Formats: sequence, structure tokens, C-alpha cells
Amino acid sequence: MEQKFFLYARKSTDVEDKQVLSIEAQLTELRAFAKQEGLHIAEELIEKQSAKIPGRPVFNKMISRIEHGDANGILAWHPDRLARNSVDGGRIIYLLDCGHLAMSKFPTFWCENTSQGKFMLNIAFGQSKYYVDSLSENTKRGLRQKVRNGDYPSQAPVGYINDSRTKSVVVDKKKSRVIRLAFEKYAKGESRLEDISNFLAKNGIVSRGGKIISKNRASFILSNPFYIGLFKYGGERHEGKYEPIVSKKLFDKAQEILKLRGVPDRKSKNEPQPFCGLISCASCGMMITGEYKVKKQKNGNVHNYTYYHCTKKSKTIKCPEPCIREEELNRQLSSLIKSVSLPQDWAEELNRLALQDHKKSAQSNSAFVEEVKKEIKSIEVKLQRLLDGYLDQVIEQEIYRAEKSKLLFKKKSLEEKISSLLQKQNDWLEPMQEWIKDAQNLNGIARDNNLFAKKVVAKEIFGSNLLLGEKTVSTAEGGAPNSFGKMGGNQWDALRASHLLALKKPLRSVLVRSAGIEPASQDPQSCVLSIERRARNIFL
Repeated sequence: MEQKFFLYARKSTDVEDKQVLSIEAQLTELRAFAKQEGLHIAEELIEKQSAKIPGRPVFNKMISRIEHGDANGILAWHPDRLARNSVDGGRIIYLLDCGHLAMSKFPTFWCENTSQGKFMLNIAFGQSKYYVDSLSENTKRGLRQKVRNGDYPSQAPVGYINDSRTKSVVVDKKKSRVIRLAFEKYAKGESRLEDISNFLAKNGIVSRGGKIISKNRASFILSNPFYIGLFKYGGERHEGKYEPIVSKKLFDKAQEILKLRGVPDRKSKNEPQPFCGLISCASCGMMITGEYKVKKQKNGNVHNYTYYHCTKKSKTIKCPEPCIREEELNRQLSSLIKSVSLPQDWAEELNRLALQDHKKSAQSNSAFVEEVKKEIKSIEVKLQRLLDGYLDQVIEQEIYRAEKSKLLFKKKSLEEKISSLLQKQNDWLEPMQEWIKDAQNLNGIARDNNLFAKKVVAKEIFGSNLLLGEKTVSTAEGGAPNSFGKMGGNQWDALRASHLLALKKPLRSVLVRSAGIEPASQDPQSCVLSIERRARNIFL
């Protein structure tokens, strides 16, 4: 029986420089060998696919054709061209055993259809499989070490690129700016995930198919800690040595918005009246809205009015509150704004205290930085202990990964706090001085007819504490602090508390401490100092 051979050439990839022996080189060598040995080549079969796992279509078709008698021999460059897995190697040996395959020929390897020849071929297939397995283990070990060094071993997310020269992840200057702006946009709480998708698309960030990315993809981008310098690999969180795109503070704010709601509660862009969204009803708690009213007199005169009233949307309370004219509401709000305007002598004292604290801040900041560094060192010790416990099999894998992730997030926050403090330790002075100017200008805003400007100022000063009841605007209970120690949070609260104390005591006694080094609790003479401290902490 004439022997017919299938000439089989294979390489693992289409990339020419990634294979030692190209298809063309194999064909040249095999054709020369066939001519030298006088082999009859029935057909040349070429395949560009890895032999690590079974399932190569050309190889499977060749085996099937051999079983049907189309050929009874195989010519290949080396046994590893035929198989690098136990299944395909076993099929070749079985075909030799049952006689469907008379022989296999290799220019670089001796193989006859004898017990010794099949034994040697089996060894060659085993060596090929061992090479693949060993290569996989070495590759995984290299990836693990790369991860430990802080290098991300996979495809970088949008905003970064994989630098093939340095084998590292670097920032994509153009797209990283878009990603950062997307975080800032969403963190304000005024954008939906659809808005973020559209924003990214307008700036050139789309899906692989060129379409706008989905809401789920936008949510994934906004919740990916890769952008703050932490990445997940093998189910474990790691610190990256690449440059973060967004700050930890901005990232946390975006996570808060994502957790609170999938679709932000958007404010209407076309509010009917300037003071809408500012005041609540004192009786039922619903918002106050405004509307136009046009009155036509019998004599032909037309009068336009704007009224504000409760939306009366409560399902449990029948609201009795009457409406109020815009002019009267404007007058009352102006009066409230004037009541917290910063007097000239208070402003001068605040500026003096701010400049004084500015000189001392460098030393105090240094001490604070040292304390934070100690915390970071403590976290690093905990991370090492956690790793030791995991390696000693004292801690389960899931617990180890969860605790490590928590510690890394905390460490990242502390490192960012140090960086921010070192870069901006004295940047609080200018915004505070600007606030002092703004507080002095409240009288001018109150006198002006710009109702939208009044709304912005009132919202900043009083927050959501303004109520309308019996045609009178007032602050909610506790909104106007009745004692300096209970007033709460910001510089406006401190200023309002000081004004309340000034109503009971001479203005000079509120501004200047009369005696003693430290004021007693709720001493009005400490008010301006406390205003300065609160404002400084906010602007810091």
C-alpha cells in the first residue's frame, strides 16, 4: 500500500516575531525533507493556533481524514507541532496502535511505528506538555511578582494605556482628564449615569463598537478603585505604583452618590420663581413654590403678581398656610441676610487672627503629618501581620482579602491627606479672606434686586432651615443657634451665633476678650476666635 502523508505545519500565533520557526520556514524544510525521503505528500495543512488545549479544527479534520483512509502518514517539523496536550498526543499514539496511521515523520526527531518508536514519541509529547505547563507556572509566578511590585499585569482601564516598552501602566493624558471630569460631574449629585455616558461619548470615550457606553459600564468606571491607585488581581486588592487619576476624596464622594441612588434627584432647570427650592412650609413640611398671577381690572388695567405658597402635597396634613407676595418675601429674606452681615471691626479682628494662625500653621501641620505617618506605619505593620497569618494558615483566604482591602483603602486616604496637607497647608488663608469679604458684602446683596443671588446666599447661610408660616419667614427650631457650644458646623453658624450673643451684650465685649487667657464655656468674648477657627478648618 502506497503511503500518503499529510504535511502539517503549525504555529501558535499570527504575529510573526512571536514564533521561533515561521510557517514558511517549516514548509520549506518539510518539502525538502519529503523530496529527500521520497515521501508522497497528499496535502499540505496549515494551522495558526495553540496546541495547549484540544480543539484545533485543522488538526481534528486531519485526524478524521486519516481514520477514513485519505492518508496514512503525518509529516511535521517536530512532535510539539502536533500536540502539546495529552488528549491530542494520545490520539496520535492510538492511530499508530490501531494501524490507521502507518508512521509519523519528523526531520528533527526519530520515530518508527514500533514499540520503541511509540515510546519515544510519547516521551516527546510528554516533554511538550511539560514545557507548556512549566511555562504557564513561570508566567503566573512572574505575574504574581509583578503584582507585588505594584505593576498591573493586565489590560489597563480607560484613562490609562499599557506601555509596551516599559511593560507598565501609564496615564493617557487626554482620556484621563475626561475620566476625572466625569467623576467630578457625578460627585456633584446633579447628573445621572446616562448623563455620564453621554459626557464620555462627547469626549471620545465609547464602547469597542463605537456606541455610547451603557449605564452599567458608566457605573463600573465610577466605582473602579483603579483610578485612585488600587487594583484587584486574583481576588486580592493591591497597591499600584502608577499615577492615580482621581483623589480618594472625590472617589468616595462618587461612591456615596452611587449608593444613595442610581439616578440622581435632578433639580429643575426651569424653576418657576427665584425662591423655589429654598423654603419649606412651617405647618406640613412641604416645599414652598411660586407662581404668576395676572389680574385684569374692569378699567382695562393689568397687574402681574408673583405669589409663594405651600405645594400642599402632604397626604396626612391639610395645610392651612396662606400665600405671600414675592415683594414681602423678598423683604423678609433681605432682613434675615442683613442680620448676619459681618461688621467692619469683626472683619478686621478675623483678618488679624487668620494672619496670626497662618504663621503658626507650618509647625502644627508638621506635627499632624508626623502623626498621620505613624498611622500609616501602623497600617503597614498590620498588613504584614495579616500576610503572616495568611501564610501560616491561621487566617482564611476570604478574611485575609477583605481585611487587606480595608487597610489599603485606609492607607490610601491617609497618604492623600498628607499629600494634600503638604501641598496646601497655607492655602486656606486666601479663601478665608474672600469669605470675610463676602460676609461683609451681605448688606449689599440684601439691598440688591437680584433675587437669584439672594437665594444662593440664603441657601449657603441657612441651609434647609428656612420655614414659611403665617406669612413669616423664620429659621427652623435649632437653625439659629441659641448657644455657641451647640451651634454645629460651619463659619456661617459661628457668625450667626455671635450675632445672637451680640444682641445680649455690648458688641465690643463679643469682639474682644476682657480678661483671662482662656475663655469660660460659652463665653461671648471667644466668638470671633471661634468663627476664625471654624472658617480656617473649612478652608484648610
